[in-house]
Amino acid sequence: MSDQKITLRFLAEPTDVNFGGKVFGGSVMKWIDHAGYTCAATWSHHYCVTAYVGGIRFLKPIRVGDLVELRAELMMTGTTSMHISVSVYARDPKSDEDRFTTHCILVFVAVDADGNPTPVPTFTPATDQQQRLNDFARHVMHLRKNIHEEEAQFLEHMEDNSGT
Repeated sequence: MSDQKITLRFLAEPTDVNFGGKVFGGSVMKWIDHAGYTCAATWSHHYCVTAYVGGIRFLKPIRVGDLVELRAELMMTGTTSMHISVSVYARDPKSDEDRFTTHCILVFVAVDADGNPTPVPTFTPATDQQQRLNDFARHVMHLRKNIHEEEAQFLEHMEDNSGT
């Protein structure tokens, strides 16, 4: 098994379905977190905590009884953090046709027994696909920094106006 990517597969159950007959977005988000955690913990050999979830896109619905496949892949490492790409596919188990349903990027931080961040092995892209993921993670990290700066300004303004 490759240390930088994992695949989880299972059937969507009736308990996962919302009132519209499709799988709850919250259930999909939980599955994404599980797949991302598994990938991060496998790479780092440590317990990991979710530090960031971003860019989740629900593209197509998942139906009860669908075979759901989550593909989690390491994109980039920092000193203690790991960017993980998770893609979700679904299909009728009697069919060969996958539907790309959801995508998300997560950042996990490896922690020691005391809950303190701990170093992770460095990831060096070895294939064109890994390099594309790595480049994209760096780009998203830059965009996220700009968003955080704008959010801080917005929140500061909201705080200044909280008494009015």
